[in-house]
Formats: sequence, C-alpha cells, structure tokens
Amino acid sequence: MATKRRIEVFSAGCPLCEEVVSRVREAACPSCEIVILSMDEPRVAERAAALGVGAIPAVAIDGELAACCDARGPDMAALRKAGLSRAMA
Repeated sequence: MATKRRIEVFSAGCPLCEEVVSRVREAACPSCEIVILSMDEPRVAERAAALGVGAIPAVAIDGELAACCDARGPDMAALRKAGLSRAMA
C-alpha cells in the first residue's frame, strides 16, 4: 500500500509551468511526492499522451490526470479536491 501521494506535474519549463509547480509545492500535503516531468523528454510526452494531457502545464495525482488538466490547465481548487492537499489514508 502506498504511503505517499504521487503528484506529477507535466511542464515545458515556461513561466506559467513554473508558477503551477510553485503553487503545487505550496499546496501539497507533507507526505506528497512531487515529480516535475519535462515534456522535452520523449518518454514523458508518451506518458502525458497516455494520461490524456491536452495542454501543459498539467497535473496527475496518483496516476490519474486531474479533471481540470485535460485541456483547460490546472485549477488549484480542483487539484485540492482530487487529493493534492490530503495525505494518503
């Protein structure tokens, strides 16, 4: 059983992406593992496509693309609802 919530941020390194990374880090629970993934890497782009990422930055929580991140971009309230600020039970 996982003890850490895995937060993946798909990023292009742009200013908007960096802002989202910062906001995710601020809002994440203490037991969250935050992983920043560069879309410049082919395997990251493949993973993003498999998750349904339609725009970046995008955030996946525990292997699932957050509903706000399919094409509209991250929404912090939706990310919190998806578990960003909650430790694993």
